[in-house]
Amino acid sequence: MSARFDMSDVRRLERHLARAVPRARRDARAVTVRGAMNIKRDWRANARASSGRHAPHYPRTIGFDIAAYGPDIIMATIGPDKGGPQGALGNILEYGSVKNPPHRDGGRALDVEEPRFEAQMAIIVARGLAWW
Repeated sequence: MSARFDMSDVRRLERHLARAVPRARRDARAVTVRGAMNIKRDWRANARASSGRHAPHYPRTIGFDIAAYGPDIIMATIGPDKGGPQGALGNILEYGSVKNPPHRDGGRALDVEEPRFEAQMAIIVARGLAWW
């Protein structure tokens, strides 16, 4: 006795995933870039407010780079450019020292962006899984 199996749903899922995966990759990159821009903007604003008088050039050194490691891994590196004017003060201003308390300018910017980033990624995943 041989069993019959209807492959139509499997083929439909295959077609959906063939369209959804490239779209999810593109959207995830866009969300990562937007998140990095938001963190950079908020970090600069926090730095201007907390270290403006002592390190007036430091906020302008904060930037970000986007790197892709294969088609599925996108990473943003956000922080001060140590080669810029006062950029080398980043570790001391962010994490503090024996004589200076930490400002957490970048940490606070990350705390604000994290729930927005996660919500956008959840939308991308939900969109990719909705196929019926």
